[in-house]
Amino acid sequence: MKISHRVANINGGGSDGWDVFLKARGMIAEGVAVTELTIGEHDIRTAAPILQEMHRSAMGGHTGYAMVPGINTLRDTVAARVQARTGVPTTRDNVIITPGGQAALFAAHSVACDPGDTALYIDPYYATYPGTIRAVSAVPQSVPAHAENAFQPRAADIAQAAEQGAKSLLVNSPNNPTGVVYSRETLDGIAQVCKAHDLWLISDEVYDTQVWTGDHLSPRALPGMADRTLVVGSMSKSHAMTGSRCGWIVGPQDVIANLVNLATNTTYGVPGYIQDAANFALNQGPQVEAEVSEPFRRRREKAMAVLAKQNTVSLVPAQGAMYLMLDIRATGLSGDDFANDLLDTHHIAVMPGESFGQAAAGHIRVAMTIDDDRFIAALETLCDFAAGLAGK
Repeated sequence: MKISHRVANINGGGSDGWDVFLKARGMIAEGVAVTELTIGEHDIRTAAPILQEMHRSAMGGHTGYAMVPGINTLRDTVAARVQARTGVPTTRDNVIITPGGQAALFAAHSVACDPGDTALYIDPYYATYPGTIRAVSAVPQSVPAHAENAFQPRAADIAQAAEQGAKSLLVNSPNNPTGVVYSRETLDGIAQVCKAHDLWLISDEVYDTQVWTGDHLSPRALPGMADRTLVVGSMSKSHAMTGSRCGWIVGPQDVIANLVNLATNTTYGVPGYIQDAANFALNQGPQVEAEVSEPFRRRREKAMAVLAKQNTVSLVPAQGAMYLMLDIRATGLSGDDFANDLLDTHHIAVMPGESFGQAAAGHIRVAMTIDDDRFIAALETLCDFAAGLAGK
């Protein structure tokens, strides 16, 4: 018996990008002490008051089928939050609650693309992006954002790719893996291309509470973009609720209505007690979100001080998100080789840039997700290791 080509080909016949991560986890399972700097998982857990609300809701009976679009209180809260941050009129009818940001990405591409349509995405990219596009039977096509341009995508490159007949464009700012926050100029250019080539814009904004320099701008707020933009949001990064699987899509009312039909036939909604906890969390205000993001802001500052003391490893402008993208091309190694050698030699696990596309070749991504002292010690070891390879 054969399985469908659609599912068998989700990874495009190659690696899913998680090889070093899986190697590190295998070493840990064998009892090796590995410093884990690969995955974007907070080193704190969901705050006790949020869990208490989740428990209260579950014990109160909110464990049955929840409304497929999401409970109205949470949809209202998300809508109010988005409107306050963007100035774009938003109601619950513009919001569907999803089982995390990943399910939202799948749903957004499902509604934007027919089988065989070309779906654009920016390289470097989060590792699941091309697989998500293949999962809806669309054809992924990357558009490189070059290191020489600080990984800001250029409108001309997107326009050239769109001329082949693309249907959608997926962007992510603040960006995983680079830590770059797209500038107003970049987003204006993206908006112009989307309008000129009639593209759906899928905007992954799950890191919108982790901005270290500059400001986050949602492209949905740009002129003429609200009717063609689908914004993906999540509780995972803003409130350390990664395991709760609660996210959303914000978009035009008719699109959301059609996504409700999709959800009815796929996920059938998100558990009510999870939604109640998410609603409670969002209503605690921006101070709670700042407390969750503060360790990464602090570690970024410490990391910049470490990197300033050497001249082998250079830092891509770390403007947002919980990662550092480091340029290790001075060592003469690829990101893959450097990451594997670092893991074998010093038991420090980082992600190769090549896990996120060829535009990030010769780089590594470091997650700032362990306590300050161990993080800085690991970064210093990494820099010394790189200097030794470079002969400096």
